[in-house]
Amino acid sequence: MDLERVFVGIDAVRWAAVEHAFGGAEDIPGLLRALAGDDDESSEALDELWGVLLLQGTVYEAGIAAVPFLARLAAAGVRPAELLVLLGEIAAGTDEGAPAGPGGCRAAVAARLPLILPLVDHPDVRTRRAAVRAAGNTADPAALAVLDSRRAEEKDPGVRAELLAALARVDPAGAARRAEDALADGEGAETRIVALTTSAEAGAEWTPAHRDALLTLLPAAPLVTGRFAGEYGVPLTYVVELLLARDNDTDRTAAYELVESALRLADGDARAEALWAAEHACLISRAAPPRLAPALVALIDDPTFPHTASLLPVLEQLGDHAAAAAPALTALVEGGGELADRALEVLAGITPRRAARLFTRDLGDRGRTVAVLVERAPALHTLPLAYTPELLNAIRIALTSIDTGWIPEHPAALLSGHRLARWLTGWGGLAAAALPELTALFRRAPAEFARAVVAVCPAEARQETAALLRRTAAAGRPADRHAAADALYALTGETAPLVDVLREALTGAPDAVLTRERVADTAGGLGSEGLVLVPRLRAGLAFATEGAPGAELLADAATGVALGRLTRDPGETVAVLDGVLAAAAGRDVPRVAARCAGAAAELGPGARPLAPALRALLTESALAPAAVTALHAIGTPPPDAAGIVLDCAERNVDPPGCLTALEWLGADALTAAEAARLAALAERDRRVLIRAPGERAIRSDTIRSDDELRARARALLAARRSRTVTGAATSPGGGR
Repeated sequence: MDLERVFVGIDAVRWAAVEHAFGGAEDIPGLLRALAGDDDESSEALDELWGVLLLQGTVYEAGIAAVPFLARLAAAGVRPAELLVLLGEIAAGTDEGAPAGPGGCRAAVAARLPLILPLVDHPDVRTRRAAVRAAGNTADPAALAVLDSRRAEEKDPGVRAELLAALARVDPAGAARRAEDALADGEGAETRIVALTTSAEAGAEWTPAHRDALLTLLPAAPLVTGRFAGEYGVPLTYVVELLLARDNDTDRTAAYELVESALRLADGDARAEALWAAEHACLISRAAPPRLAPALVALIDDPTFPHTASLLPVLEQLGDHAAAAAPALTALVEGGGELADRALEVLAGITPRRAARLFTRDLGDRGRTVAVLVERAPALHTLPLAYTPELLNAIRIALTSIDTGWIPEHPAALLSGHRLARWLTGWGGLAAAALPELTALFRRAPAEFARAVVAVCPAEARQETAALLRRTAAAGRPADRHAAADALYALTGETAPLVDVLREALTGAPDAVLTRERVADTAGGLGSEGLVLVPRLRAGLAFATEGAPGAELLADAATGVALGRLTRDPGETVAVLDGVLAAAAGRDVPRVAARCAGAAAELGPGARPLAPALRALLTESALAPAAVTALHAIGTPPPDAAGIVLDCAERNVDPPGCLTALEWLGADALTAAEAARLAALAERDRRVLIRAPGERAIRSDTIRSDDELRARARALLAARRSRTVTGAATSPGGGR
């Protein structure tokens, strides 16, 4: 092996100017050279390269710079299978700051096809398969002839399957034909899996024969685990997603029938895969929950189904559609066991009142009461538990148990006690009898229990409670002192202890809990009593410091708002926000810009000097909805404001922010065409909120969030129709 030829040009790369996952890439040349060393050195170098060039699917600039040397090493026989796998993942990865722009990592690997393609004929099966995948992930038609030729000769079933997948990527137009040929030719199971998925990818008609063919291959995990990556690793779920993405009744029905059939299979692992596909369908399709609910609910009554723990969160997602599961869930709760608490939590989401009654009834004897309350409180704090003397007494016993068994800083104790305290806080004076127990816990953890102590405090105990709060506010941890002083302010209206805590926080060392942002938020609500804090608030401003961290800029934005409220001079707020926006320009600090936009919207026309900075945010899609809201509020809405927001919503960019912006603009701001676009978002089958920006995984709260967005969109459209009928001209957004 001629290492000189392998590493030619490696020292010409400006590695110090190139970044990998953890900073500068000066270490990459040494790691690349180490690949050609002894086994231990080479193995360690390969592990390091995987960690820094490619992290969770993201390819860094150093990864692209390393591609030529990785390809040469593989071609020279240095760990060819492993390096080709790495090259394939780089080709399939997401670019991060690549100078070549989107697709740069794929293009970098494609440029090395002359080194990669000969390896598809390698005698080692692993190397052939890795070479095929790397070539396929480039999606470069230049690989077509070689891959097609290899498929005609290849005997190994796994490599044949990989070849079919690769050919679909480099020649999409021929994917459906090749897939049908593979199914007709009686290929091996791996290849049939790939044929079915590529057929769905290519948009070919999905027939009952396709459905039955896929069902015979379930469970698919033994065929794909460790062999295929990404969507091909979950074929049933992927096919369901592809069919739903076609967005027509025929393919939707085909997707639902595929899932329902898979849920009825005898094999437990096959049904587990079907369960995942069903949940995925419900998170994508608005029509899926009512359609699939009967098949899913049937599983909880099926004693042969071995994956009840995995079923429970799916039923929770279904909400009202899973009401028929309530009796079975009740039986799980009453039977105790490891699933009882989770079943009660799911029941709370499906039928809250039934869960609340069951939970209350469960509080029989003293020992059971404590166990149920302490163990279940974290999961069930949202239950609509109505006050009863019996339940209050049970919670008091549980709080005493937490107090007597207290372990300092123990997360479980804090969490359980805090959740129980939230119930009592909601009951207010009805829970006054629990003041002694809450007071005992307050002495142990003031920040967690201060609010509850004030909420339940009866008139006759106000003086004693106030004295306790004053003492706590005078010494101790900053967060505890702040909580006590804030509670004292709520109980008595006294501001002096709170001002003292805030003053010290503004002059002392930074605190992880009582941050400068939190201090500013509190100070802004003190009115004239907080004027003494103004000099210190001004002194803490950091936006003029070059490269100020995002957290400091967030605190500055909060400080600007507080200064305006305290001095009653909106001009001071505007000046600070203008400085913060200037400091944030061109930096990846979206929360800072969003907070500034929100503050500007709150100020209204007084924030008009911020218009140029806010208009600059319109070019950043993630911030455009907030910018539109602010510009409308200050009286300088951009042309086509509703269109800008709808563009974002249709691309799944901050849908909740988009609806907020449209609500600010008002129903009258929508043209007929824009109203039709909003109606399409509200009434189509595919959910609006599929993935959070930048997230690959689908969010678990998709259904609830999408339902809320749909209701808001429908309300806005109804308001527009009403104004169209009545001829009213007043925008509801104008008074926001």
